[in-house]
Amino acid sequence: MSLTLSDSVVQPPVADLLRDGITSLRGAFPVELIDGLREDMEIAYAEAISRPDGAVGRGPNRWYVEVHPEYLRAFAQIATHPWVQAMSESVLGPDYKFVEVGFDVPFQGAKNQPWHRDFRSPPETWRDRRLTSLAFNLTGVDVTPDMGPFEIAPGTQWHAGHEWKHGMFPPKDEWPQFAALGQRKFPSRGDISCRTALTIHRGTEHASPVSRPVMILGVVAAEVANPDEHDLRLTRSYYESLEPALREHLLCRVVETLEPISQRHDIEGLVMGADE
Repeated sequence: MSLTLSDSVVQPPVADLLRDGITSLRGAFPVELIDGLREDMEIAYAEAISRPDGAVGRGPNRWYVEVHPEYLRAFAQIATHPWVQAMSESVLGPDYKFVEVGFDVPFQGAKNQPWHRDFRSPPETWRDRRLTSLAFNLTGVDVTPDMGPFEIAPGTQWHAGHEWKHGMFPPKDEWPQFAALGQRKFPSRGDISCRTALTIHRGTEHASPVSRPVMILGVVAAEVANPDEHDLRLTRSYYESLEPALREHLLCRVVETLEPISQRHDIEGLVMGADE
């Protein structure tokens, strides 16, 4: 699928992203595609949780699982969506790279996470006000208030955070300012959001018996793409089945067989929850 969106269509969501740290497109995908995606995530979770290092805890009853792209049947359709392509190119440049595919899933009993960002802000962001990575999120369910909706403090992606623990975790006495800004998001199946993981955010308390899996597609600018930090693997047959226009945007290794992923993206400060 080629990039077909005009500048006039792309400029407003890019402006929203740079202002708030998040933007979205409603109804980007058919519900049937998302229902298949949810099924794939549930299968991947069951496999990952059954073995050591298959899933990473992100707080009580909350997990993150990185997966091989071809385990999600909708991966290519999502990665080649014109809006995904246009946002990635507009913010990160024409040589952007997809570097991570995974999903986060809270279950009943998940607690409020501490306010945080997912990694330390690089100089390009806190000094130059330029984003070098993005995360596209797709919910597997229609989110309701009891499903621990994602909460974000718009505009906080530009905070340097040098004094925070690991550059990621503001101290508790700063939490009220983020709570005052906080906006909870209630996407429906088929919606897609684009955000920077540097905007201060948290998962919230999940009371529903229905889990809330959300796919995460990580993209970075070419100059920061580092195979030592991200290591997508695709089988040769799957790689060769993809459109050349998608292959050129994958930071990956082509292998003959896939091995189970040992999760590497642990965030220590999230394991115990917010203790509120």
